[in-house]
Amino acid sequence: MDLDAFRGLLTPEGQELLARAHEVYDEVGGDPLRTATVLRRHAGAEAAAAALTQVELRRKAVAKLGADLAARMYFTPDGLEQATRLRVAEHRAARVAMAEPGAVLDLGCGIGGDLVAFARAGLTAAGVDRDPLRVAVAGANLAALDLGGAVQVADAEGLDTAGFGVVFADPARRGAAGRVFDVDGWSPPWSFVERLLARPSCVKVAPGIPHDIVPHGVEAEFVSEDGDVKEASLWSPALATARRRATVIKAGGLATLTDEDDPGEQGLRPVGRFLYEPDGAVIRAGLVTAVAAGVNGGLVDPHIAYVTSDEAFSTPFARSYEVLAELPFREKPLRAALRERGIGSVTIKKRGVDVVPEELRKRLALVGDDDATLVMTRVAGEGTTLLVRPF
Repeated sequence: MDLDAFRGLLTPEGQELLARAHEVYDEVGGDPLRTATVLRRHAGAEAAAAALTQVELRRKAVAKLGADLAARMYFTPDGLEQATRLRVAEHRAARVAMAEPGAVLDLGCGIGGDLVAFARAGLTAAGVDRDPLRVAVAGANLAALDLGGAVQVADAEGLDTAGFGVVFADPARRGAAGRVFDVDGWSPPWSFVERLLARPSCVKVAPGIPHDIVPHGVEAEFVSEDGDVKEASLWSPALATARRRATVIKAGGLATLTDEDDPGEQGLRPVGRFLYEPDGAVIRAGLVTAVAAGVNGGLVDPHIAYVTSDEAFSTPFARSYEVLAELPFREKPLRAALRERGIGSVTIKKRGVDVVPEELRKRLALVGDDDATLVMTRVAGEGTTLLVRPF
């Protein structure tokens, strides 16, 4: 979809075509070819393709942005892929709003996912991007949601940011060859990020960012949603409230853990009655020992992110399991132990051992009626299999 085709969708005729595209798409059961055929009776091929693209992207966006916003917003394929998930963007916007910045500038605003979140949080928001199509889409999204704000085509580097209380940046981490892991290959590059963090700002980065490159005084917040690590945010010293933070977002709400909750080394412990699997955000933030302290437990191995305790806890920062038995680690005796228990189906979780769950499951060739969960990991350096039950 090019810029002219998108602008055509914003005209009265384009809006009628888009509404018709939604109707036809539903009538034909989501068949894109049949939808396109019907739309071409009412519009040119380019306009029909642009309308169909929006319909398909809006359906895809529901998982990331929710049905309400997805139904009203506009997207490009790569813009939707790179857009921040709604609950994550809302959390970040709420943190920025607490600083009462007056105005926020979004550098590299893309299609406006974070820009929308800032505006919905009551902030005066402006966004810039080098891509005219993305800028047009971001502006249309603000208008579609009846939100204030401004967007324009501009390069983040060299832009005067003095008039904004907080600057948010999401450096591009993809190039022609795919994902860029070298921070100096980002656009804008790491040197720009370092300069930006000297003023009140927040920078969205990949969750795999090395801890040792985070500047002094900057908070690194690692965020997961429903158990999946989505991103990290670097908060400048003016906005930071900790050195490291793990934020866990689930349907029931949000929980956060920081280095201030971490007493440090908890020591190793034999496997107790309960096993805890820390959330990925906790692991990336280096706060596994904080989880251990929270459940009155310890680590099973110095290099493995599993925690054990003799006490049962429900914590948002880890999945909890009751340990039913320790089974053999070697494949042949493990098969015998599972068959003896009548187990015919297993969920295999592994960490720190050379096991491919899908392949092992096939080789075990189990035939029992019961199912079970196995944790295959290292305990004090030795391969161990634990039969567990989630709780």
